[in-house]
Amino acid sequence: MNTERGDRPDGAGSEEVDVEALLKRFGLSDKEVDTYLTLLAHGEAKASTVAEAAGVSKRYVYSASEELEARGFVTVNDHVTPTTIRANPPEEVVGRLTDDVESMRPALEARYSRAEAAEEPFEVVKSRVTVVKRVRRAIEGASDEVALSFPLDRLDEVADDLRAAVDRGVLVLLIVTGVDDPDAEVSGDLAGVATAARVWGQPMPSMLTVDGRTGVVAPAEMIARSNTGKRAIVFTQQQLGPVIVGSFLGNYWPAAEEAAVADPAPLPATYTDFRHAVLQAELHRRASEGVRAHVTGRRTDTGDAVEVAGEVVEVSQGLVAPANNEFPVQHTLTIDANGERVSVGGQGAFVEDVEAAEIRLEPSTAEE
Repeated sequence: MNTERGDRPDGAGSEEVDVEALLKRFGLSDKEVDTYLTLLAHGEAKASTVAEAAGVSKRYVYSASEELEARGFVTVNDHVTPTTIRANPPEEVVGRLTDDVESMRPALEARYSRAEAAEEPFEVVKSRVTVVKRVRRAIEGASDEVALSFPLDRLDEVADDLRAAVDRGVLVLLIVTGVDDPDAEVSGDLAGVATAARVWGQPMPSMLTVDGRTGVVAPAEMIARSNTGKRAIVFTQQQLGPVIVGSFLGNYWPAAEEAAVADPAPLPATYTDFRHAVLQAELHRRASEGVRAHVTGRRTDTGDAVEVAGEVVEVSQGLVAPANNEFPVQHTLTIDANGERVSVGGQGAFVEDVEAAEIRLEPSTAEE
């Protein structure tokens, strides 16, 4: 029996509808809710009294009371005759429900992390605010590499996320746009924000790639101001990431002017991002610090697994000025492995001798 508000013996009035709905969310049926609320109104009563007030059978009251007792809502006094049923104090009931919910949280979070909803490969975004949120979320999730172009006057919106990425060892390549004067002093704004940063005064889209998989491409004016009517593309696709970062490094990075480069990272260090290993090897060599590399990967001619170790004797790169690579996206380490010069490239390498999967860099004085 679902009585109307005001017909309840406890006279709880308009709040009762919410109470009923909340109790049902905890798994109580309509009749169990009626039985429990009736007991709340009486405090303690015989099964026959509850049955009459709740409009259910006496047998059902006994059955429902057992279920309610198991959940901590009531106590069945079956050691007396006739049997009575007592509603437990609400603070005890609420406390128990709260404990149950809190104890469930770790298991839910663990399952959620293992089975996240699949992301759509493409998303069209019309709102500037949403684009910035997508950029920030992607940077927060970066584990290896971030390549980003962003307007200088909007940089503060993502600066903290970039700093956090740098601090956790992510390679951050940043082009700051909207810098009309190439001699403008902007290095203070870029301190700690990127591993290597460049400035650019010409129009270019805001581009982001994270770990070669997740990214954003947005018209320049969409980031600069709201309500432009422009649209951005957010993507999560392994095949598209290298295309975007190739355009970033091949078309825009060489034309932009270097503004800041971080100090070399402490060694030893292990990298799965090849460009980061190349950059660090170059920075240490420029600081007159010899570097050894231990490479795990495969031979590009046979596909066989291989490990190569030795002194880094040459670096071809275009990440920091002056560039010495033959084309903008070429990044190669040459290692002296027991008198044999072995060239090492990153993912998809075919010109080099070895395609690297992981590289450990250490000072030349370190033992193998």
